[in-house]
Amino acid sequence: MGILNVTPDSFFEGSRIKGSDSLLSRAEKMLEEGATMLDVGGYSSRPGAAEISVKEEETRVVPAIRTLRKTFPDCLISIDTFRASIAELAIKEGANIINDISGGELDEAMFNTAARLKVPYILMHMRGTPQNMTSLTQYDDIVLELTTYFEQKVAALHALGVTDVILDPGFGFAKTIDQNYELLRRLDDFKILGLPILVGLSRKSMTYKTLGIDAAEALAGTIALNTIALMYGANILRVHDVKEAVQTVKLFKRSVTV
Repeated sequence: MGILNVTPDSFFEGSRIKGSDSLLSRAEKMLEEGATMLDVGGYSSRPGAAEISVKEEETRVVPAIRTLRKTFPDCLISIDTFRASIAELAIKEGANIINDISGGELDEAMFNTAARLKVPYILMHMRGTPQNMTSLTQYDDIVLELTTYFEQKVAALHALGVTDVILDPGFGFAKTIDQNYELLRRLDDFKILGLPILVGLSRKSMTYKTLGIDAAEALAGTIALNTIALMYGANILRVHDVKEAVQTVKLFKRSVTV
């Protein structure tokens, strides 16, 4: 999954896209390098990010998805939003998947919207909002609590008729660095739920803070953590750097082929 941030304030400056020409060139490069899908987001979810209006998010993502769909008619597009109204507009413009960082917590209409639109839904775990999530990191057993969270959310989605659900543990969202690494080590515990697992580790603080570098220098660390995630059962890698992620997947698959 290639990340297309149509935002001015995403945590990794190299991922910020300005204008349709930049969007199309970045998307074309990702698809040529082997991206299976493109994830379009117009609301930065980095810790402490500024909140923006629904209208501002719409202005950012709807034209972007319209342009991508027209230029790349066969590519899979996910809309990265926690707002049901934005998800619906994006799907109508040609997006195929809803990627909701809040698991329906920030918009009670989201689950019903996903059911009515009959599209796959990426269910992520987060507490609070991007503005306050760093203060909500108290867990007794983080894997058990996330498993329970997923079980309850998936049951609610299935009851509404949403059949295609992908799980995302939400690395960096209301988790400390130590908790992120515990989740990574125990990622295969979530296989008990029988659903695909997406991981978003790309250039995040669990990498660059551990190494004492910044996000711009965190590609090698991202490759290392993505490899570990694949070993523990990840099915989808959400990344800024598609070429390197595709190479990582190819080498991983080759190493486990009998």
